[in-house]
Amino acid sequence: MYYSSIIQAIGNTPLVKLNKVTKGIKGTILVKVEYFNPGNSVKDRMALKMVEDAEKAGILKPGGTIIEGTSGNTGMGLALAAIAKGYKCIFTTTDKQSKEKVDVLRALGAEVIICPTNVAPSDPRSYYCVAAKLNKEIPNSFYPNQYDNLSNTAAHYETTGPEIWSQTEGKVTHFAAGVGTGGTMCGVSKFLKEKNSSIKSIGIDTYGSVFKKYKETGVFDENEIFPYGTEGIGEDILPKNVDFSLIDQFIKVTDKDAAVMTRKLAREEGLFVGWSSGSAVYGALEYAREHFTDNDVMVVILPDHGTRYLAKIYNDVWMKDHGYLESRSFATAKDIIADQKNGKLITIAKNDKVAEAVKILNGKGISQIPVTDGDTFVGSLTDSKVLKKLIENPGLKDLTVGEVMEAPFTFVGLDNTIDVLSSLITKDNTALLVRDEKNDVRIITQADLLSAMAR
Repeated sequence: MYYSSIIQAIGNTPLVKLNKVTKGIKGTILVKVEYFNPGNSVKDRMALKMVEDAEKAGILKPGGTIIEGTSGNTGMGLALAAIAKGYKCIFTTTDKQSKEKVDVLRALGAEVIICPTNVAPSDPRSYYCVAAKLNKEIPNSFYPNQYDNLSNTAAHYETTGPEIWSQTEGKVTHFAAGVGTGGTMCGVSKFLKEKNSSIKSIGIDTYGSVFKKYKETGVFDENEIFPYGTEGIGEDILPKNVDFSLIDQFIKVTDKDAAVMTRKLAREEGLFVGWSSGSAVYGALEYAREHFTDNDVMVVILPDHGTRYLAKIYNDVWMKDHGYLESRSFATAKDIIADQKNGKLITIAKNDKVAEAVKILNGKGISQIPVTDGDTFVGSLTDSKVLKKLIENPGLKDLTVGEVMEAPFTFVGLDNTIDVLSSLITKDNTALLVRDEKNDVRIITQADLLSAMAR
């Protein structure tokens, strides 16, 4: 058997079980290794689908030019389709993308135009606007617009979702993927939820992107938008392919945590993958660490191959220059809780009275306390905020804790270093929670961080 062209090799990528980076986590974590596609990324699937749907609709005609804004991988898939079908390609991309991605696109015969990253999507210099402008100016051209072209979602509904269902024999309980254009996440989620409505879909976002807050509040907050390094996930727009009703929860992952996990996947699992793969796995493990039982099965998409990032993630000098690899060692959450004299976590139930919470805060000499509802952490109280509320209304002492509590403290991983931990301490999140190696929950306070820094 042989294929008539390289595009027939797209799809049917393997599932691989994670074994070492999942230590201490219940359930089974499987990764779908999309670099087995001929273009070494998940984007091959939707690129081919967009081209073929455009051909069927008469939008893309023989001898035409494909023009697209891409972080690199979609361009690779489109370039392969163009070679097989006889089209020309022009791609716009941002100056944050790796040199390897640009070099590969040019090697495949595409013209690549580099645009600035730190401009608004509506700015005429943005890679979105430049691509759209070229499409208007060049006759017989096709602008796939992967963000709003629903063929993107359809590709994964028709291929990736069914593959996951078949490969897990229908045992998948959770699906996780980075969310950029939204096609992979929403196409797979739609298919899996139609098979089993109880399957949870976890979207991985990055700091600097609007997705998580928009999902949780319905507010498009421009204050959430700032430059970030991770390529391929997160957005400063709301693509039509992102159907928030299909995503149960978003988890944000820092550039550093993603980069470190990417290196760990190569070193400990033999998976030589790209930066957003590290984001996806890190976020998935954070979720599983908190929520999983022995019977849960999660599938995580690993979007692309590590060769795209040789000058970045897999370059020690670049990693050190960006603070992702340190020349000196930092204490981790594991080190900090090991030094705590009293490891038992003090909590209060949300149905207890505020007066009881005040008594515990004063009697134990602590500044904050997590609020629980059974085994679930649902909120928090801090002495300063409780005091302020009681001064304004002394009658609050007779209310339940659940009526006055703040948001729950953020959970972190045992391997998070002190610099990452300190960045997560804010006026709205004054402490951190972490599960130790026995799966007991422990708390890390500002005082703990100061003590660790002073050593």
